[in-house]
Amino acid sequence: MDVYFYEAFEEEARLIEDLLQGKLLFDLTDRTIQESGDKIPPARLISIRTQSVIPEDWQSELDGVLSRTTGFDNLKAYQKAIKTPVALGYLEEYATRAVAEQAILLMLSLLRRLPQQIHQFRHFQRDGLTGLEALGRNLLVVGVGRIGGEIVRMAQPLGLNVRGVDIVERHDFVPYVQPNDGLAWADIIICAMNLTDQNVHYFSYDLLKKARPGLIFINIARGEHAPLYDLLRLVQEGHLGGLALDVFEDEPLLATALRTDQ
Repeated sequence: MDVYFYEAFEEEARLIEDLLQGKLLFDLTDRTIQESGDKIPPARLISIRTQSVIPEDWQSELDGVLSRTTGFDNLKAYQKAIKTPVALGYLEEYATRAVAEQAILLMLSLLRRLPQQIHQFRHFQRDGLTGLEALGRNLLVVGVGRIGGEIVRMAQPLGLNVRGVDIVERHDFVPYVQPNDGLAWADIIICAMNLTDQNVHYFSYDLLKKARPGLIFINIARGEHAPLYDLLRLVQEGHLGGLALDVFEDEPLLATALRTDQ
């Protein structure tokens, strides 16, 4: 077999089959490596997403691992753990527009209280559903790379006041501010940072507590940026007015637990 694909969801699996049928010998599964129970790699070249944990004892059986996302935290961890060189790759560019749209979707859903609307619709209960307009709200995008820049471009025509925080001020259409100034100013914060050793748990309880009461916080970057227990505490205290997470800390464990009803 030339290549084996893990974590191939239905639409992706159909696309892989259409593109590679007759060109490569391959197989695929929707499971992660740990869910599959494989004791040895099915091929010398495997492809994964962010939720697979690559066993260290596979290193002598692999020629390469390709992550089909821009996320490579699991590859970095594997590289540090192994002694035998294995070629590791990831996608430098992947779904920038789609991720930015997801961030805007989550923001508007929270402003309009869509989750609560859906929950109360079954009883046609209309109390407490009055939401907020995006127009005139202050949006702080933390991490203004490709995805963060796209979020800014999409948010500005909606009438939001948008500012950005980044070590590198690469976009001329973004008004940049210092982190503390932006934190005190923002009604909404979207985290779009790359994950580094320096920004793990960046959005801690103590930091977000300095923000305005009622802040809406959205994380579409990496779960490790914002500890779940800190976010839960801020929600329970009523300090956060809305919370949307597209990523989670310890995502491989969480994904397996949810898929297996553990």
